[in-house]
Amino acid sequence: MRADIKPVRPDRTLLRQAVTDRIKTYIIDNRLRPGDSLPTEAELCDALNASRSSLREAIKTLAALDIVEVRHGSGTFVGRLSLSSLVESLTFRGLLSPGDDVRALRDLVDVRQLFEEGMAARIIERLDEAHVASLERAASELERCAPGSAPQVEADRQFHRLLMEPLGNHLVSQLTTAFWDVHAIVAPYLGMSSPQEDAEALAAHRAMVEAARRRDVDAFAAAVVQHYAPVRRRITAADTG
Repeated sequence: MRADIKPVRPDRTLLRQAVTDRIKTYIIDNRLRPGDSLPTEAELCDALNASRSSLREAIKTLAALDIVEVRHGSGTFVGRLSLSSLVESLTFRGLLSPGDDVRALRDLVDVRQLFEEGMAARIIERLDEAHVASLERAASELERCAPGSAPQVEADRQFHRLLMEPLGNHLVSQLTTAFWDVHAIVAPYLGMSSPQEDAEALAAHRAMVEAARRRDVDAFAAAVVQHYAPVRRRITAADTG
């Protein structure tokens, strides 16, 4: 080797990514589940052939994604795999630029409506009497609460979570809740609120419950469209105003 040519050190980012991928592979290969403990730092370094610094950086990355959870004094565990990081990034996107906030909210509404309207037949098919009764209670709570109050916000969140629960699809349920959370955070910053439109949304929730009780797929899908119509009008007004 020539004296003036120095060995190239591996890029630190690449090292961290490689160790990150190895940890994920380790979790999958060992069939670990959320809440299961990972080996100690020394054991992981040995198993993954990684340095302590690279391992610690990889663990920080995975913890930010909720893939692992670090409990100080107890160790590192497989995370609950929530979508909190997705919620934070989408929320930041919606609030970062005044030119992008309306577009971000429109995208969120598109996805939320796509889920609920597109899965109307499956939702109606799998809703049993207990689920319909739960939706009824959530709709009634929405109507009792003051518009925009914390209890009403939570009742609305619960209503849309209950819609997806009978599907038994954990990812769909997580995404639905995540998109609802982002919507709830971003929308108030746009200054879009109207008592008349709030009343329309409440009526749409009630119409969804009644359609579910009658097992009427078309009426349910129409109620979903009705539910998102007010916010779509507000988005259009903000975009053209």
